[in-house]
Amino acid sequence: MQRTGFLLLASSLLVLLAGCFAVAPSRPDAKPVSLQSRFIRRLEQGTRQHVVVFGTSLSESGAWVPQLRDALQARFPGLVTFTDTAKGGESSEWGRAHVESRVIAHRPDVVFIEFAINDAVARFGLSPDRVRENLDVMLDRIAAALPECEIILQVMNPAVGKPVGDFSYRRDQPVYEQIYRDAAKKRGLLLIDHAPTWAALLETEGEAGFKHYVPDGVHPNAEAYARFVTPVILKALFGNQATG
Repeated sequence: MQRTGFLLLASSLLVLLAGCFAVAPSRPDAKPVSLQSRFIRRLEQGTRQHVVVFGTSLSESGAWVPQLRDALQARFPGLVTFTDTAKGGESSEWGRAHVESRVIAHRPDVVFIEFAINDAVARFGLSPDRVRENLDVMLDRIAAALPECEIILQVMNPAVGKPVGDFSYRRDQPVYEQIYRDAAKKRGLLLIDHAPTWAALLETEGEAGFKHYVPDGVHPNAEAYARFVTPVILKALFGNQATG
């Protein structure tokens, strides 16, 4: 599995260097992201960029972070620095309490934020209204302290095979994901939405196929990130346009 993931990542990097990006499968009605990231434009101008990653275990230990770092370093050698301040098992409630120390204090040029998958954890008891408030507070504080910082929101994968009563049971996860979509639309932020890709995988391969890539039902393995997640992030960052 590790060797397969490595080969997939190596292939993705070669594609990046060649100047085009592969897109993971998605639903036919999924709308492509066309807005190129501002920090990519800055990199293309030769400006150094500091990236902060803020979110759940999907960011703290998710292979998309080193995969994205390596892809950007290959394309823009020496211009990108990553700081991963995400923390596993946390939600936007924690994010709200730590946005100053975990994001603003690092003074990034761009920050990736994702908490929806844990906002939906039933045992946390967070209402959609509370999550909306948490997200607004985080976004407002970053915008006020770092007006030039680009904020990128992500909707990650669903949690599968976690029934009611399970420690990891998520309640109405799509409702919580929509909060992040709505915030991105309202504020004109770049949104990278992975839900259509995972929905397509579940539709075509079922839960068994999903579990091949997400063995515990929550955390994708490196192969999954290399195949389904990192290419979508790259495509979104570069505005669905080939580079070269």
